[in-house]
Amino acid sequence: MTEQTYCDRLVQDTPFLMGHGRLSEQQVDRIILQLNRYYPQILSNKDAEKFRNPKASLRVRLCDLLGHLQRSNERDCQEFYRALYIHAQPLHSRLPSRHTLQNSDCTELDSGTASQELSDRGPVAFLACLGLAAGLALLIYCCPPDPKVLPGARRVLGFSPVIVDRHVSRFLLAFLTDDLGGF
Repeated sequence: MTEQTYCDRLVQDTPFLMGHGRLSEQQVDRIILQLNRYYPQILSNKDAEKFRNPKASLRVRLCDLLGHLQRSNERDCQEFYRALYIHAQPLHSRLPSRHTLQNSDCTELDSGTASQELSDRGPVAFLACLGLAAGLALLIYCCPPDPKVLPGARRVLGFSPVIVDRHVSRFLLAFLTDDLGGF
């Protein structure tokens, strides 16, 4: 599947954006003002006045704006999506074209709204693992070693099948040898 252009996405998203109550009049005005002020080559003053005309209904103005952008170039459509993200982020995340991109395993670099969830196990599992790690750390650093530790414990720690970093393994071995009188 070829990569979808911003103009193609705008054609796909237009019916969704035209839905009743999707964009408020204030959001549309902010998008128009951003495109006019920051990118006057996208919307001239005359176009901005036409799209912000209070005598026309919001639906007509939005339809005219989207039609104008669909007839323009790729960069203009991209700037519209940037303005939409800034002024209507919840709506931007629900666009049909974004769901199409996510379902087709395409990555979108311009929004940076990747999923932040790392695990579905929840906070209890995280706290349990954190408590276990903290308990082991306290056990290693705070508890005095038992002088009756078997000398074979050095070998078990040094050649454990559990993957232990060399520095940690060396630290534990040095700790055990010092307390056992150099065994």
